[in-house]
Amino acid sequence: MIADIKKRAIHRSKIIEGQFKGLEKAIENETYCMDILTQSLAIQKSLASLNKLILENHLRTHMAHSLESHSPDEQDRAVDEMLRLYELNNIRGK
Repeated sequence: MIADIKKRAIHRSKIIEGQFKGLEKAIENETYCMDILTQSLAIQKSLASLNKLILENHLRTHMAHSLESHSPDEQDRAVDEMLRLYELNNIRGK
C-alpha cells in the first residue's frame, strides 16, 4: 500500500471507530432519532471516504500494473474487477 494513502486510511478508520462508538452510545441512551440518523449518515460518508482512499491505492498500484501488462487475460481481469465493483456500488439493492 502507498505509505501516504495507508496513513490516511488508518486515520479515517479510527475516526469511523469513534463515530460508531458514539452511535452505539446514542442508541443505548435512546437519543433523539434524528440525531441517531444524522450520526449514522455521517458514518456512511466517512466509509465512502475510506473506500475512495482504498480504491485510489488499488488504481495506482494493482490496476496500473495489470493494465500495463502485455497479457490480454490480465488486462481483462482488471477490467472485469472494476466492472464488478461498479455493479456492487451502483446497481444491487436499488
